[in-house]
Amino acid sequence: MNPEPSQARSHAKTPHHRPEQAPRSGARITVDSLLRHGVELVFGFPGGTVIPLYDELLDRQDALRHILVRHEQGAIHAAQAYARVTGKPGVAIGTSGPGASNLITGIMDAYLDSTPLVVIGGQVATPLIGNNAFQECDMICMTSSITKHNFQVRDVDKLEATLDQAFYLASTGRPGPVYIDLPKDVQLQTSTRGSAPDADLPYYVTTRPLAPEAATRAAAVIRNAKRPLIVLGQGAVIAGAHEL
Repeated sequence: MNPEPSQARSHAKTPHHRPEQAPRSGARITVDSLLRHGVELVFGFPGGTVIPLYDELLDRQDALRHILVRHEQGAIHAAQAYARVTGKPGVAIGTSGPGASNLITGIMDAYLDSTPLVVIGGQVATPLIGNNAFQECDMICMTSSITKHNFQVRDVDKLEATLDQAFYLASTGRPGPVYIDLPKDVQLQTSTRGSAPDADLPYYVTTRPLAPEAATRAAAVIRNAKRPLIVLGQGAVIAGAHEL
């Protein structure tokens, strides 16, 4: 299971809540947060539980471009490609049930390849969660082992801070995917509360220093090998160590 954010150690600052502002819907908060984090493109396929979010995307299409795919798996793989090319977190959106579950292959691929993603999946309204509602899918359980972290937002007042945490987690340390389960009623609810962009992850460790003795042992093994072979992957590229 992924650690809860409140149990995770980080260099991030504790957020300071902004003064109350004009009421914003959860969908508006989501789009505002995407823009604040520099997102230019989102990839997705609409459905019933993300209609409020798509209505907001339509109203903001001058600032945030949405790429409509023909299948959710296309959205997640396109977001991966965008992230690999730009180095910024890719964003993919799907609706609940089979829409969200179609994202899983790409989420797992991004997790294995250290690709930063913020994936937003619609969910049935909070009173229906756990009742086997139409197109309800337990994406928190299904993505727990293939994401850096996942969230289910049940309080619109916590939505903006959750999005800040998701972008921070996706892009720091070893990059990877973060999944946000967003119930339909939370997208429609309004909030006057904002939070600063600093993520509140007091136990999230972004770097783990290599023990000198481990490096010494590894050097000895390589030095004594008759045909040494070093396999380097995406981590060497991300760390800027590929030329070395």
